[in-house]
Amino acid sequence: MLRAGDGATSALARSGDEPPLTVPRDPAREAARRELSKDLYHQNDPGLFQRALDTLWDWIGDLFDTASTATPGGTLGLLVVVLGVAAVVAALWWRLGAPRRRPTSTPALFDDRPRSAAEHRAAAEAHAAQGHWNQALQERMRAVVRALEERALLDARPGRTADEAAAEAGRSLPAHTDRLRAAAGDFDEVTYGGRRATQQSYRRMAVLDLDLERAKPELTAHSIHHTANTARRGAAE
Repeated sequence: MLRAGDGATSALARSGDEPPLTVPRDPAREAARRELSKDLYHQNDPGLFQRALDTLWDWIGDLFDTASTATPGGTLGLLVVVLGVAAVVAALWWRLGAPRRRPTSTPALFDDRPRSAAEHRAAAEAHAAQGHWNQALQERMRAVVRALEERALLDARPGRTADEAAAEAGRSLPAHTDRLRAAAGDFDEVTYGGRRATQQSYRRMAVLDLDLERAKPELTAHSIHHTANTARRGAAE
């Protein structure tokens, strides 16, 4: 019996002396990769959109943390700065309105219905009485230009724009050049730029209209030539 026990003990000792079964590192890594790539292990993984969203929020969080460390007062200081910027932007948006693109070419000042300066003034006053300041300003600008045409300070040219009328009238009435350009700018902003006229802007236009009625043109070489051409054209008609 002792011999049999000794034999078993020696057999166990020999098996313990042998090195254990091992797998090389690279094949083991490849086997683990294949195993973990099975769908069984990825059934609850987030989708592509969720991963992109998580990445975005992580980036925003990192950016916020970086900005808060560089801002006096830390996170609270950064929050105050952000709220201040938002308040300024909101105030500018409320004051100036939504930005609008100006047209590449300005349409003509008048439509296809020729009217006298008096008719344009009457239409302007009717709109002003109802508080329709956009239409009132537009009609008053048309009255200004039509009155200059009726006095032969401008030739009656279809398709003329407000800016062109102001530039041409300024040659005969140089003392009013700046006001004419400002009036044309107000007309363009209201008509094509999306701005809203006010009672004050209309009153400025009306005062300009009355001042131009009393203004005497300066006789320059250009104005004399223009008046002569206008007179000849009128005689021919």
